Amino acid sequence: MCGIAGFVNYTDAPERARLANHLQASRGPDHHAIWAHGNVAFAHQRLSIIDLSELSNQPFIKDGFVLIFNGEIYNYKEIRRRLEDDRDINFISRGDTEVVLEAYRCWGSSCLKHFVGMYAFAIFSLADGKLFLACDHFGIKPLYYSRTANTFAFASELKTLVRAAGINRRLNSFALISSLNYQWPSGHESIFAGCMRLKPAHWMEVNCVGNLSVGKEERYWSPETKLAEHTEEEWTIMLREHLEATVNRHMVSDVPVSSFLSGGLDSSLISVLASKQAKHLSTYTIATREKDKRIEKMSSDEKYASLLAKQFDFDHTEILIEPAIIEELPRVVKMLDEPIGDPAAINTFLICRAARERGVKILLSGMGADEIFLGYRRHEGTLYASQYHRLPEVIRSPLNWLGNSLPVRIGSRGIKTTRWIKRFLSFANLPSELAYRRSYSYYDEHELSQLIHGDYNNEIRQLSTEHHEYFFEKEGLDLENRMCFTDINLFMRGLNLTYTDRASMAASVEVRVPFIDREMVNFAMSIPGKLKFKNGHGKYILKKAAEKILPREIIYRPKASFGAPIRSWISNDLREMTEDLLSEENIRRRGILNYKFVRNLIDRDRRGLDDNAFQIYQLLTMELWFKEYYDK
Repeated sequence: MCGIAGFVNYTDAPERARLANHLQASRGPDHHAIWAHGNVAFAHQRLSIIDLSELSNQPFIKDGFVLIFNGEIYNYKEIRRRLEDDRDINFISRGDTEVVLEAYRCWGSSCLKHFVGMYAFAIFSLADGKLFLACDHFGIKPLYYSRTANTFAFASELKTLVRAAGINRRLNSFALISSLNYQWPSGHESIFAGCMRLKPAHWMEVNCVGNLSVGKEERYWSPETKLAEHTEEEWTIMLREHLEATVNRHMVSDVPVSSFLSGGLDSSLISVLASKQAKHLSTYTIATREKDKRIEKMSSDEKYASLLAKQFDFDHTEILIEPAIIEELPRVVKMLDEPIGDPAAINTFLICRAARERGVKILLSGMGADEIFLGYRRHEGTLYASQYHRLPEVIRSPLNWLGNSLPVRIGSRGIKTTRWIKRFLSFANLPSELAYRRSYSYYDEHELSQLIHGDYNNEIRQLSTEHHEYFFEKEGLDLENRMCFTDINLFMRGLNLTYTDRASMAASVEVRVPFIDREMVNFAMSIPGKLKFKNGHGKYILKKAAEKILPREIIYRPKASFGAPIRSWISNDLREMTEDLLSEENIRRRGILNYKFVRNLIDRDRRGLDDNAFQIYQLLTMELWFKEYYDK
């Protein structure tokens, strides 16, 4: 895992490359170097994972090509053997870096069809001055770029691109609205106008000779979404085989592999399967204070993680998350580059930092299982809503009134059931696509227009169009798999993969995501929705497959989110910060939000009438983001 950057047609390109390496130093502390030729300069920071020798250092130069590569190709040994047998290639290193370069030299853009892994890379051809850029199937490894009439630049991180390329920090209004609505910017645009993110499963080409020109951008892969028919037992057996295969692929490394362990189904599956190959697997989990659990009504992750660790003899570490992390919030916000209001980024950073302090370079994560196997409560809620909104109005009307009038907290005790009911009623009367979008939006369209000053109706409509297009992009899908496909393209890419890359690389740790694997996703998207949600269980078929691997009390434990106790923090430890950063004076000075609307959010949350903690947290982090990227 590494940090890469490149600059074309800048008179001081080598100096910009050196600055990029400095800005992205945490992404690769093991080696750094730049390469410059004519009007092109590359920067590379290396985190050594495969082939630890200097032979795989980058920029990697061979036979007229220069490569900078961020990521891992898990099937590189198979590709190498094919290149050796079919093309008589002479390899000078043992790693996947050289395999990427040789595969491109032999097959051009078609090399991407052979790769299984996570990656973003750039290859420059000295012979014709062509620059080739590519991103993996799901955007696990990001690549930001910016182009003008005369220049082109790219980098692994947005902050690096903005500073090293001298980008004008002009706000992208669509990304701003998206961030407020979802708590993360969606799509391939960034929060800064003119800074784009290369789309997942896409490549692009830049002609660096003569007049700079950006050529075509093409998609090279899309998830297979043709549903298949097998018996439940057959699906269970096949899924278990796919799980073992994908974990095995993700164990390829020349350094020890460790694992996140929340004690939930997904990370437990990954950890137990990984332990079959890694003796004395080290695992890491987050523990929460008891007083925070009272408001959150959280299940005890650490209890289940400890149980599993003892049974399978893991070298297990618990990390207590305390309000002291609040002091680090500005650092976390800076680390994330964009206004991302999900506190799970804090957990990821804490675990990665603790693991790195113990010498760990790789952590496996269970991320992605919820998206491809239907594991979120919003999935369940949308399925129930498809039945609820068919009820006669005479029945729904009193239910809506009763549910909306109930409190979500009494004193210091949170009422989880009421939170769920009120959330469900916010979308239960809508058609399926609108219901699903509203299930993870924090505002409806009217509220969003009231929250922010100015006319952003076009951006709000664009949000709706974007979601609608993903939801209905693939024909022949049932409702369950439409939600999965939408998650893969919006939620997983825009939020989970983004904060994971930033938080882990800030601690110089590589996070691997076995569920987000080309072969695994193709398989999962062929499973009918009736086996993803059955008998009131989300991830039904995954749980059935896990029954021969995990204890039942882990498989069927209460669902818990991977996040910090934000409701407790907003009510207590973050109370003073909320009053300061979201004061009338601050909000009016910033000139973006409507103070009365924000104040009402805070007051209703304080009185226990509504569950607005995550909206408030997002507004806090957004204000901290503005302080970091605009006020300094």
